[in-house]
Amino acid sequence: MQIDEKLLSKLEKLSALKINDEKRNELVNQLSEIVNFVEKLNELDLSSLQATINTIEGGTPFRKDEVKSSEVIDEILKNAPKTNGHFFAVPKIIE
Repeated sequence: MQIDEKLLSKLEKLSALKINDEKRNELVNQLSEIVNFVEKLNELDLSSLQATINTIEGGTPFRKDEVKSSEVIDEILKNAPKTNGHFFAVPKIIE
């Protein structure tokens, strides 16, 4: 696929961009290089490769759902002006 002035004008219209006249030739060359690179990638024979879906065989390992100690909660509540059990006590704002 060759990038030419007609295609560049179409891309310019679709992208809602205005390309300066002095940058047009440079952009055509850059886009052509990108398209040529992608075409080379399409030539690769990947039929012998298996698609990788998961990096760990057997699925995702689950961790045990365990309750942790409340040391962190106690440390945080030490700094609170008022507490009520394991909660912050705040002034009532709705009557």
